[in-house]
Amino acid sequence: MSDVSLEQAIQDLERIVVELEQGDLPLEQALEKFETAVKLSRVSQQKLQQAEQKVSQLLQQQNGETLAPFAEETDNNQASDA
Repeated sequence: MSDVSLEQAIQDLERIVVELEQGDLPLEQALEKFETAVKLSRVSQQKLQQAEQKVSQLLQQQNGETLAPFAEETDNNQASDA
């Protein structure tokens, strides 16, 4: 399963979620789908970590820069600007 692309893994996860949310699957089949979803989730997470490491390495090689954590804007920040 590690040979699946990140994009394909996400599409498969979305499809499985829809199928599970419908609630029409027999228990055995639902458990199989859930197990597949967990595996796809782990593969996706690994691929994202690998991409982050590669970007970090490229930045360090080119500019000596490092990645900074992403800070989301909150409603509190927007309210204080008003």
